[in-house]
Amino acid sequence: MNAKKTTQRQGFKTHEFIVYPAHGVGQIVAIEEQDVAGVRLELFVINFVKDKMTLRVPTSKVASVGMRKLAETPMVKRALETLKGRARIKRTMWSRRAQEYEAKINSGDIVAIAEVVRDLYRSETQPEQSYSERQLYEAALDRLSREVAAVQRITETEAVKEIEAALAKGPRRGPKPEAEDEAAVEEEAA
Repeated sequence: MNAKKTTQRQGFKTHEFIVYPAHGVGQIVAIEEQDVAGVRLELFVINFVKDKMTLRVPTSKVASVGMRKLAETPMVKRALETLKGRARIKRTMWSRRAQEYEAKINSGDIVAIAEVVRDLYRSETQPEQSYSERQLYEAALDRLSREVAAVQRITETEAVKEIEAALAKGPRRGPKPEAEDEAAVEEEAA
């Protein structure tokens, strides 16, 4: 009986931070049993502090809902490296791209979420985002920063700064070199 419970829990323990694909980083606050429709279920009680939400997930459904442990440090480094890459924006309609971005955000895959952040990031020198682009960007940034903060044991604000620093290192995102600005001013004066 005890071996069965351990197998169902798949190594998850109370007070452990986990990633639930549709909601991001949460903490298992308890493992309890409840009778639901005459069936005894063992449930993980997961608290999402930022969303002020508590979720109960049957231990037997953990794999099917995609719940996972926090990413390991090398995976977080890979996600941060992804941010430095060139944005890959497909030439499809926005509605189709928005659906793909939403699916990546809800996949719970930290690298896929980093790709969304990278693709939707706009520096000060770039044109403004539409409302829906901004919403998706902020949702992806929030998910990514929460996991980076939990893995590295830093605040979410520090995690956002680290993510934005990685984004700034990407191609053609940082401020223009001063030599180019001076050349442009000289051309305008002539």
